[in-house]
Amino acid sequence: RNPAMLTVALPKGRMFEEVVRLLADASIPVSRSGRGYRPTLGLPATETKLLKPQNVVEMLDSGSRDIGFAGADWVTELGADLVEVLDTGLDPVRVVAAAPTALANAGLPPAGLVVASEYERLTTQWLKSQGLDARFVRSFGATEVFPPEDADIIVDNTATGATLAANGLTILGEVLRSSTRLYASKRAYEDAEKRPRIDDLALLLRSVLAARARAMIEINV
Repeated sequence: RNPAMLTVALPKGRMFEEVVRLLADASIPVSRSGRGYRPTLGLPATETKLLKPQNVVEMLDSGSRDIGFAGADWVTELGADLVEVLDTGLDPVRVVAAAPTALANAGLPPAGLVVASEYERLTTQWLKSQGLDARFVRSFGATEVFPPEDADIIVDNTATGATLAANGLTILGEVLRSSTRLYASKRAYEDAEKRPRIDDLALLLRSVLAARARAMIEINV
């Protein structure tokens, strides 16, 4: 592998389109053919791969990818030691604990609970902070359907809380706030050749985000 090559990881799923739009607004097009997992990034000397957000974090942590976009929730959940280069603020979500409304109103017993989540580390930390003893059940999506038969509590991410409410769940508390962020592996960020390129990319994206928050008014006087 060319040591000057910058290896990039882009997230699959719902984050992908927002990241691609952000890059395009920074004049960095992303070209993908069909269902291929190796899109072309409009930056010189880059190699790009499309991965699940969790795998983006893992590959950055292992050093096999230099930079990538991922949610802060998975960086915390996986305990990855990464450099956060830029918080894009895109795809903001809250990771929350929720329970059926009747149980939430009655109060949680300190033991004998079952909690379902994709986030084992975050869930364990929240349970400990609340003084609760519960059996953990890992979910693989659609966590909100577990209560009341298969779990008493869930820990899941939500943007508006509408899906939780639609399934008769009440939010018990907030565990974490997350958004899509640009991360770098520590090895890449300490590299004398790669660090300036990473910082330049962050500057471009930061400029786009700043411009999106403003409006230009032209007046003839």
